[in-house]
Amino acid sequence: MQAARMSIEIVRLTEADHAAWKALFHAYIAFYKRTLTQTEYDRSWSAFRDGTRIHALGAKLDGRLVGITHFFIHANTSGPDVCYLQDLFTDEAARGRGVARALIMAVRDWAKEQGCARLYWLTHETNATARALYDKVAENRGFIRYQIELG
Repeated sequence: MQAARMSIEIVRLTEADHAAWKALFHAYIAFYKRTLTQTEYDRSWSAFRDGTRIHALGAKLDGRLVGITHFFIHANTSGPDVCYLQDLFTDEAARGRGVARALIMAVRDWAKEQGCARLYWLTHETNATARALYDKVAENRGFIRYQIELG
């Protein structure tokens, strides 16, 4: 017998979500083999809660936070502002239930409401699981990222 499909609730994060957000963000950072200081986590949480420069949404299944996304708007020299989805992570136990798709669509809808021309994001070429979804909901334009570390 198949279990009933739980509905996904997309929410703006509240103080009650802080611990669950931090656990998911830690897992995201670890996935990309990075580290952050406590100060950096605190700065990000504060900025998300302020909601003026950078934004965060969470996905809940049965009242439990199982996915997060962080995003922001930036200027675009060739048209209206654009929205960059910087981070997206789903708890491993909740994968395959539509959580990441729901978060992407929520950011898409938010960006449309803000008058953005497009929503875009990056992922590592080896992230096959995420790319399988991304290839269904967006167009891979073939750009290659270059980076210079400044600190």
